[in-house]
Amino acid sequence: MTETPASTGPLEGLRVLELGQLIAGPFAARMFSDFGADVIKVEPPGREGAEGGDPLRKWRKLAPDDPSGTSLWWFVQARNKRSITVDLRRPEGADIVRRLAAMSDIVIENFRPGALEKWGLGYEVLAENNPGLILVRLSGFGQTGPYREQPGFGSIAEAMGGMRYVTGFPDRPPVRMNLSIGDTLAALHAVSGALAALAHRHRTGEGQVVDVALYESVFNCMESTLPEYDRYGIVRERTGTNLTGIVPSNTYPTADGRHIVIGANGDSIFKRLMSAMGRDDLGNDPALANNAGRAREADMIDGAIAEWTATLDLETLLARLAEAGVPSGRIYSAEDFTTDPQYAARGMVERHALPDGSSLAIPGIVPKFSATPGRTRWLGPALGQHTDEILDEIGLGSEARARLRDDGVV
Repeated sequence: MTETPASTGPLEGLRVLELGQLIAGPFAARMFSDFGADVIKVEPPGREGAEGGDPLRKWRKLAPDDPSGTSLWWFVQARNKRSITVDLRRPEGADIVRRLAAMSDIVIENFRPGALEKWGLGYEVLAENNPGLILVRLSGFGQTGPYREQPGFGSIAEAMGGMRYVTGFPDRPPVRMNLSIGDTLAALHAVSGALAALAHRHRTGEGQVVDVALYESVFNCMESTLPEYDRYGIVRERTGTNLTGIVPSNTYPTADGRHIVIGANGDSIFKRLMSAMGRDDLGNDPALANNAGRAREADMIDGAIAEWTATLDLETLLARLAEAGVPSGRIYSAEDFTTDPQYAARGMVERHALPDGSSLAIPGIVPKFSATPGRTRWLGPALGQHTDEILDEIGLGSEARARLRDDGVV
Protein backbone atom coordinates (compact mmCIF):
# COMPACT_ATOMS: atom_id res chain seq x y z
CA MET A 1 0.00 0.00 0.00
CA THR A 2 1.28 3.47 -0.89
CA GLU A 3 1.65 5.66 2.17
CA THR A 4 -0.95 8.42 2.31
CA PRO A 5 0.44 11.84 3.25
CA ALA A 6 -0.54 12.84 6.77
CA SER A 7 -3.57 15.08 6.68
CA THR A 8 -6.09 16.14 9.24
CA GLY A 9 -8.61 16.77 6.47
CA PRO A 10 -10.70 19.88 5.80
CA LEU A 11 -13.37 18.81 8.32
CA GLU A 12 -11.02 18.34 11.27
CA GLY A 13 -12.73 19.44 14.48
CA LEU A 14 -16.22 18.66 13.20
CA ARG A 15 -18.16 16.03 15.13
CA VAL A 16 -20.89 13.99 13.47
CA LEU A 17 -23.22 11.64 15.34
CA GLU A 18 -24.55 8.86 13.10
CA LEU A 19 -27.77 7.20 14.20
CA GLY A 20 -28.66 5.50 10.92
CA GLN A 21 -27.99 2.09 9.47
CA LEU A 22 -27.52 0.31 6.16
CA ILE A 23 -26.86 2.67 3.27
CA ALA A 24 -28.09 6.27 2.89
CA GLY A 25 -27.36 7.73 6.33
CA PRO A 26 -24.09 5.84 6.87
CA PHE A 27 -22.84 6.73 3.37
CA ALA A 28 -23.42 10.42 4.11
CA ALA A 29 -21.59 10.09 7.43
CA ARG A 30 -18.75 8.27 5.69
CA MET A 31 -18.20 11.27 3.44
CA PHE A 32 -17.66 13.38 6.55
CA SER A 33 -15.32 10.82 8.11
CA ASP A 34 -13.28 10.60 4.90
CA PHE A 35 -12.35 14.25 5.30
CA GLY A 36 -11.38 14.32 8.94
CA ALA A 37 -14.62 14.70 10.89
CA ASP A 38 -14.97 12.67 14.09
CA VAL A 39 -17.91 10.42 13.22
CA ILE A 40 -19.43 8.48 16.09
CA LYS A 41 -21.59 5.64 14.82
CA VAL A 42 -24.29 4.49 17.22
CA GLU A 43 -25.21 0.82 16.79
CA PRO A 44 -27.67 -1.39 18.67
CA PRO A 45 -26.14 -3.89 21.08
CA GLY A 46 -27.04 -7.55 20.73
CA ARG A 47 -30.30 -8.57 22.43
CA GLU A 48 -31.41 -11.98 23.69
CA GLY A 49 -28.90 -13.90 21.65
CA ALA A 50 -29.45 -11.84 18.50
CA GLU A 51 -26.48 -10.17 16.87
CA GLY A 52 -26.27 -6.42 17.28
CA GLY A 53 -24.83 -3.74 15.06
CA ASP A 54 -25.69 -2.26 11.71
CA PRO A 55 -27.15 -5.02 9.47
CA LEU A 56 -24.69 -3.94 6.78
CA ARG A 57 -22.02 -5.75 8.78
CA LYS A 58 -23.46 -8.98 7.35
CA TRP A 59 -24.60 -7.86 3.90
CA ARG A 60 -23.19 -9.01 0.58
CA LYS A 61 -19.92 -10.95 0.39
CA LEU A 62 -18.61 -12.16 3.73
CA ALA A 63 -14.96 -12.64 4.57
CA PRO A 64 -13.63 -15.81 2.85
CA ASP A 65 -14.04 -19.09 4.74
CA ASP A 66 -15.79 -17.34 7.61
CA PRO A 67 -19.60 -17.63 7.47
CA SER A 68 -19.90 -15.51 10.62
CA GLY A 69 -17.45 -12.92 9.31
CA THR A 70 -17.84 -9.27 8.48
CA SER A 71 -19.12 -7.97 5.14
CA LEU A 72 -16.34 -6.50 3.03
CA TRP A 73 -18.70 -3.61 2.29
CA TRP A 74 -18.65 -2.74 5.99
CA PHE A 75 -14.92 -2.02 5.99
CA VAL A 76 -15.52 0.71 3.40
CA GLN A 77 -18.87 2.10 4.57
CA ALA A 78 -17.68 2.55 8.16
CA ARG A 79 -14.07 3.55 7.57
CA ASN A 80 -12.72 6.26 9.84
CA LYS A 81 -15.76 6.00 12.14
CA ARG A 82 -15.86 5.19 15.85
CA SER A 83 -18.44 2.62 16.96
CA ILE A 84 -20.44 2.78 20.17
CA THR A 85 -23.28 0.43 21.09
CA VAL A 86 -26.37 2.12 22.54
CA ASP A 87 -29.95 0.91 22.82
CA LEU A 88 -31.88 3.96 21.69
CA ARG A 89 -35.15 2.46 22.88
CA ARG A 90 -34.04 2.53 26.51
CA PRO A 91 -34.26 5.80 28.48
CA GLU A 92 -30.63 5.43 29.57
CA GLY A 93 -29.61 4.93 25.95
CA ALA A 94 -31.55 7.98 24.79
CA ASP A 95 -29.81 9.98 27.50
CA ILE A 96 -26.42 8.94 26.12
CA VAL A 97 -27.47 10.11 22.67
CA ARG A 98 -28.67 13.45 24.04
CA ARG A 99 -25.29 13.94 25.72
CA LEU A 100 -23.47 13.08 22.52
CA ALA A 101 -25.70 15.41 20.48
CA ALA A 102 -24.91 18.23 22.89
CA MET A 103 -21.26 18.01 21.86
CA SER A 104 -21.84 17.35 18.14
CA ASP A 105 -22.16 19.63 15.13
CA ILE A 106 -24.29 17.31 13.00
CA VAL A 107 -26.58 14.37 13.72
CA ILE A 108 -27.44 12.09 10.80
CA GLU A 109 -30.38 9.67 11.06
CA ASN A 110 -32.37 7.58 8.60
CA PHE A 111 -35.10 6.02 10.71
CA ARG A 112 -38.76 6.20 9.75
CA PRO A 113 -40.21 9.67 10.50
CA GLY A 114 -41.39 9.90 14.09
CA ALA A 115 -38.97 7.30 15.48
CA LEU A 116 -36.62 9.82 17.05
CA GLU A 117 -39.55 11.68 18.63
CA LYS A 118 -40.87 8.41 20.08
CA TRP A 119 -37.52 7.85 21.80
CA GLY A 120 -37.34 11.42 23.13
CA LEU A 121 -34.73 12.42 20.57
CA GLY A 122 -36.59 14.89 18.36
CA TYR A 123 -34.83 18.02 17.13
CA GLU A 124 -36.27 20.32 19.78
CA VAL A 125 -34.95 18.01 22.51
CA LEU A 126 -31.52 17.54 20.94
CA ALA A 127 -31.11 21.26 20.21
CA GLU A 128 -32.16 22.37 23.68
CA ASN A 129 -28.56 22.26 24.91
CA ASN A 130 -27.05 22.80 21.46
CA PRO A 131 -28.98 25.45 19.46
CA GLY A 132 -26.45 25.28 16.62
CA LEU A 133 -27.06 21.58 16.04
CA ILE A 134 -27.81 20.42 12.50
CA LEU A 135 -30.04 17.36 12.24
CA VAL A 136 -29.92 15.61 8.86
CA ARG A 137 -32.94 13.35 8.39
CA LEU A 138 -33.05 10.85 5.52
CA SER A 139 -36.22 8.91 4.79
CA GLY A 140 -38.05 7.42 1.84
CA PHE A 141 -40.59 10.22 1.43
CA GLY A 142 -39.51 13.02 3.76
CA GLN A 143 -40.75 14.21 7.13
CA THR A 144 -44.04 15.61 5.78
CA GLY A 145 -46.74 14.62 3.30
CA PRO A 146 -49.21 11.74 3.06
CA TYR A 147 -46.46 9.12 2.45
CA ARG A 148 -44.17 10.18 5.32
CA GLU A 149 -44.86 7.12 7.48
CA GLN A 150 -44.53 4.57 4.68
CA PRO A 151 -41.30 2.55 4.59
CA GLY A 152 -39.20 3.62 1.64
CA PHE A 153 -36.01 1.97 0.42
CA GLY A 154 -33.72 3.21 -2.34
CA SER A 155 -35.35 0.87 -4.86
CA ILE A 156 -38.75 2.48 -4.22
CA ALA A 157 -37.19 5.93 -4.53
CA GLU A 158 -35.65 5.02 -7.89
CA ALA A 159 -39.11 3.97 -9.10
CA MET A 160 -41.05 6.93 -7.70
CA GLY A 161 -38.34 9.43 -8.63
CA GLY A 162 -38.60 8.39 -12.30
CA MET A 163 -35.22 6.77 -12.81
CA ARG A 164 -36.50 3.22 -13.27
CA TYR A 165 -39.02 4.32 -15.91
CA VAL A 166 -36.30 5.55 -18.28
CA THR A 167 -33.79 2.72 -17.63
CA GLY A 168 -33.67 -0.29 -19.93
CA PHE A 169 -34.87 -1.21 -23.39
CA PRO A 170 -38.25 -0.12 -24.78
CA ASP A 171 -39.52 -3.65 -25.35
CA ARG A 172 -38.67 -4.90 -21.84
CA PRO A 173 -39.68 -4.04 -18.27
CA PRO A 174 -37.77 -1.25 -16.50
CA VAL A 175 -34.51 -2.40 -14.95
CA ARG A 176 -32.37 -1.31 -12.03
CA MET A 177 -28.67 -0.75 -11.69
CA ASN A 178 -27.05 -3.55 -9.71
CA LEU A 179 -26.31 -0.88 -7.09
CA SER A 180 -28.26 1.06 -4.48
CA ILE A 181 -28.15 4.27 -6.49
CA GLY A 182 -31.25 5.78 -4.82
CA ASP A 183 -29.60 5.58 -1.41
CA THR A 184 -26.33 6.97 -2.73
CA LEU A 185 -27.99 9.96 -4.39
CA ALA A 186 -29.86 10.71 -1.16
CA ALA A 187 -26.61 10.50 0.82
CA LEU A 188 -24.89 12.98 -1.49
CA HIS A 189 -27.84 15.38 -1.17
CA ALA A 190 -27.61 14.97 2.60
CA VAL A 191 -23.93 15.94 2.59
CA SER A 192 -24.52 19.02 0.44
CA GLY A 193 -27.47 20.01 2.63
CA ALA A 194 -25.48 19.59 5.82
CA LEU A 195 -22.57 21.65 4.50
CA ALA A 196 -24.97 24.42 3.40
CA ALA A 197 -26.53 24.38 6.88
CA LEU A 198 -23.04 24.65 8.38
CA ALA A 199 -22.41 27.74 6.25
CA HIS A 200 -25.66 29.26 7.55
CA ARG A 201 -24.67 28.44 11.13
CA HIS A 202 -21.28 30.06 10.59
CA ARG A 203 -23.06 33.32 9.74
CA THR A 204 -25.89 33.18 12.27
CA GLY A 205 -25.10 30.58 14.92
CA GLU A 206 -28.41 28.87 14.15
CA GLY A 207 -28.87 25.17 13.61
CA GLN A 208 -31.70 23.58 11.65
CA VAL A 209 -33.17 20.37 10.25
CA VAL A 210 -32.12 19.14 6.80
CA ASP A 211 -34.97 16.96 5.44
CA VAL A 212 -33.77 14.60 2.68
CA ALA A 213 -36.32 12.37 0.92
CA LEU A 214 -34.85 9.54 -1.12
CA TYR A 215 -37.40 9.87 -3.93
CA GLU A 216 -36.77 13.62 -4.18
CA SER A 217 -33.01 13.05 -4.45
CA VAL A 218 -33.64 10.79 -7.45
CA PHE A 219 -36.21 13.20 -8.91
CA ASN A 220 -33.68 16.04 -8.62
CA CYS A 221 -31.45 14.16 -11.10
CA MET A 222 -34.13 13.69 -13.76
CA GLU A 223 -32.86 16.53 -15.95
CA SER A 224 -35.49 17.98 -18.30
CA THR A 225 -38.09 15.21 -18.09
CA LEU A 226 -40.64 17.28 -16.17
CA PRO A 227 -40.52 20.52 -18.22
CA GLU A 228 -40.55 18.50 -21.46
CA TYR A 229 -43.75 16.82 -20.35
CA ASP A 230 -45.28 20.04 -19.05
CA ARG A 231 -44.65 22.03 -22.24
CA TYR A 232 -44.92 19.40 -24.97
CA GLY A 233 -46.57 16.38 -23.35
CA ILE A 234 -43.46 14.32 -24.09
CA VAL A 235 -42.79 11.40 -21.74
CA ARG A 236 -39.16 10.33 -21.93
CA GLU A 237 -39.10 6.58 -22.48
CA ARG A 238 -36.56 3.77 -22.23
CA THR A 239 -34.18 3.77 -25.19
CA GLY A 240 -31.64 1.11 -24.33
CA THR A 241 -28.05 2.29 -24.70
CA ASN A 242 -28.53 5.68 -26.33
CA LEU A 243 -29.41 9.08 -24.87
CA THR A 244 -32.66 10.53 -26.18
CA GLY A 245 -32.10 13.52 -28.45
CA ILE A 246 -28.29 13.59 -28.00
CA VAL A 247 -26.57 12.14 -31.08
CA PRO A 248 -24.31 10.27 -31.32
CA SER A 249 -23.94 8.99 -27.75
CA ASN A 250 -24.26 5.24 -27.61
CA THR A 251 -22.67 1.84 -27.07
CA TYR A 252 -21.41 0.01 -30.13
CA PRO A 253 -20.19 -3.55 -30.89
CA THR A 254 -16.56 -4.37 -31.65
CA ALA A 255 -14.99 -7.07 -33.79
CA ASP A 256 -13.73 -8.98 -30.75
CA GLY A 257 -17.18 -9.36 -29.20
CA ARG A 258 -16.88 -6.46 -26.78
CA HIS A 259 -18.44 -2.99 -26.65
CA ILE A 260 -17.24 0.57 -26.83
CA VAL A 261 -18.95 3.73 -25.60
CA ILE A 262 -18.64 6.73 -27.93
CA GLY A 263 -19.82 10.24 -27.11
CA ALA A 264 -19.47 12.41 -30.22
CA ASN A 265 -22.48 14.67 -29.79
CA GLY A 266 -20.49 17.92 -30.05
CA ASP A 267 -20.61 19.38 -33.56
CA SER A 268 -16.83 19.45 -34.15
CA ILE A 269 -16.37 16.09 -32.42
CA PHE A 270 -18.96 14.54 -34.73
CA LYS A 271 -16.97 15.72 -37.75
CA ARG A 272 -13.76 14.24 -36.32
CA LEU A 273 -15.49 10.91 -35.71
CA MET A 274 -16.84 10.78 -39.23
CA SER A 275 -13.38 11.59 -40.59
CA ALA A 276 -11.83 8.77 -38.52
CA MET A 277 -14.49 6.44 -39.94
CA GLY A 278 -13.84 7.53 -43.50
CA ARG A 279 -17.35 9.01 -43.69
CA ASP A 280 -16.68 12.63 -44.58
CA ASP A 281 -19.90 12.51 -46.56
CA LEU A 282 -21.75 12.47 -43.22
CA GLY A 283 -19.32 14.76 -41.44
CA ASN A 284 -19.73 17.45 -44.08
CA ASP A 285 -23.48 17.06 -44.53
CA PRO A 286 -25.11 20.40 -43.59
CA ALA A 287 -28.20 18.53 -42.37
CA LEU A 288 -26.07 16.86 -39.70
CA ALA A 289 -24.04 19.90 -38.68
CA ASN A 290 -25.87 20.35 -35.38
CA ASN A 291 -27.47 18.11 -32.78
CA ALA A 292 -31.03 18.88 -33.84
CA GLY A 293 -30.32 17.61 -37.34
CA ARG A 294 -28.45 14.56 -36.08
CA ALA A 295 -31.27 13.71 -33.67
CA ARG A 296 -33.62 13.41 -36.65
CA GLU A 297 -31.25 10.90 -38.22
CA ALA A 298 -30.20 9.07 -35.05
CA ASP A 299 -30.89 5.56 -36.34
CA MET A 300 -28.94 6.14 -39.56
CA ILE A 301 -25.95 7.65 -37.73
CA ASP A 302 -25.86 4.95 -35.06
CA GLY A 303 -26.10 2.30 -37.75
CA ALA A 304 -23.13 3.76 -39.65
CA ILE A 305 -21.02 3.93 -36.50
CA ALA A 306 -21.93 0.38 -35.45
CA GLU A 307 -21.09 -0.92 -38.91
CA TRP A 308 -17.62 0.65 -38.58
CA THR A 309 -16.88 -0.38 -35.00
CA ALA A 310 -17.86 -3.98 -35.76
CA THR A 311 -14.88 -4.22 -38.13
CA LEU A 312 -12.23 -3.35 -35.51
CA ASP A 313 -11.22 -4.75 -32.14
CA LEU A 314 -11.70 -2.68 -28.99
CA GLU A 315 -8.05 -1.66 -28.47
CA THR A 316 -7.69 -0.51 -32.08
CA LEU A 317 -10.87 1.54 -31.81
CA LEU A 318 -9.76 3.19 -28.59
CA ALA A 319 -6.41 4.13 -30.11
CA ARG A 320 -7.92 5.56 -33.30
CA LEU A 321 -10.56 7.55 -31.47
CA ALA A 322 -8.05 8.92 -28.99
CA GLU A 323 -5.87 10.07 -31.88
CA ALA A 324 -8.91 11.73 -33.45
CA GLY A 325 -9.89 13.46 -30.19
CA VAL A 326 -13.20 11.63 -29.91
CA PRO A 327 -14.39 10.71 -26.39
CA SER A 328 -14.63 6.94 -26.07
CA GLY A 329 -14.09 4.22 -23.52
CA ARG A 330 -14.32 0.57 -22.59
CA ILE A 331 -17.00 -0.64 -20.16
CA TYR A 332 -15.20 -1.40 -16.91
CA SER A 333 -15.79 -4.32 -14.57
CA ALA A 334 -14.45 -4.48 -11.01
CA GLU A 335 -11.37 -6.26 -12.38
CA ASP A 336 -10.63 -3.31 -14.67
CA PHE A 337 -10.51 -0.92 -11.70
CA THR A 338 -7.49 -2.77 -10.32
CA THR A 339 -5.42 -2.71 -13.51
CA ASP A 340 -6.17 0.71 -15.01
CA PRO A 341 -3.30 3.25 -14.89
CA GLN A 342 -5.65 6.22 -14.45
CA TYR A 343 -7.18 4.65 -11.33
CA ALA A 344 -3.68 3.96 -10.03
CA ALA A 345 -2.37 7.45 -10.74
CA ARG A 346 -5.28 9.03 -8.88
CA GLY A 347 -5.02 6.71 -5.88
CA MET A 348 -8.49 5.31 -6.48
CA VAL A 349 -7.65 1.76 -5.42
CA GLU A 350 -6.24 1.64 -1.90
CA ARG A 351 -4.97 -1.46 -0.13
CA HIS A 352 -5.35 -1.92 3.61
CA ALA A 353 -4.86 -4.74 6.09
CA LEU A 354 -7.91 -6.45 7.56
CA PRO A 355 -7.96 -7.58 11.21
CA ASP A 356 -6.84 -11.05 10.12
CA GLY A 357 -3.79 -9.58 8.39
CA SER A 358 -4.98 -10.11 4.83
CA SER A 359 -5.06 -7.27 2.31
CA LEU A 360 -8.22 -5.66 0.97
CA ALA A 361 -8.66 -3.27 -1.96
CA ILE A 362 -11.11 -0.44 -1.26
CA PRO A 363 -12.15 2.67 -3.20
CA GLY A 364 -10.03 5.78 -2.78
CA ILE A 365 -11.45 9.04 -1.47
CA VAL A 366 -13.09 11.69 -3.65
CA PRO A 367 -12.98 14.57 -4.32
CA LYS A 368 -9.27 15.40 -4.25
CA PHE A 369 -8.04 18.34 -2.14
CA SER A 370 -4.71 20.02 -2.84
CA ALA A 371 -3.98 21.13 0.74
CA THR A 372 -6.09 18.94 3.04
CA PRO A 373 -6.84 15.63 1.29
CA GLY A 374 -9.03 13.06 2.92
CA ARG A 375 -7.54 9.71 3.84
CA THR A 376 -8.42 6.29 5.16
CA ARG A 377 -7.23 6.32 8.75
CA TRP A 378 -8.75 2.94 9.62
CA LEU A 379 -11.29 0.52 8.21
CA GLY A 380 -14.76 -0.08 9.62
CA PRO A 381 -14.42 -0.83 13.35
CA ALA A 382 -15.54 -3.80 15.38
CA LEU A 383 -18.97 -3.49 16.99
CA GLY A 384 -18.71 -1.21 20.01
CA GLN A 385 -14.96 -0.89 19.63
CA HIS A 386 -14.97 2.68 20.95
CA THR A 387 -17.82 2.45 23.45
CA ASP A 388 -15.73 2.95 26.58
CA GLU A 389 -13.71 5.87 25.27
CA ILE A 390 -16.79 7.68 23.95
CA LEU A 391 -18.74 7.17 27.19
CA ASP A 392 -15.71 8.46 29.06
CA GLU A 393 -15.75 11.59 26.86
CA ILE A 394 -19.30 12.41 28.01
CA GLY A 395 -18.39 11.96 31.67
CA LEU A 396 -19.48 8.40 32.37
CA GLY A 397 -16.84 6.72 34.51
CA SER A 398 -15.96 3.05 34.78
CA GLU A 399 -18.66 2.26 37.34
CA ALA A 400 -21.40 3.90 35.25
CA ARG A 401 -20.16 2.13 32.14
CA ALA A 402 -20.18 -1.23 33.89
CA ARG A 403 -23.74 -0.67 35.09
CA LEU A 404 -24.92 0.31 31.60
CA ARG A 405 -23.26 -2.77 30.16
CA ASP A 406 -24.78 -5.07 32.79
CA ASP A 407 -28.21 -3.59 32.04
CA GLY A 408 -27.80 -4.20 28.30
CA VAL A 409 -27.96 -0.48 27.43
CA VAL A 410 -24.56 -0.51 25.71
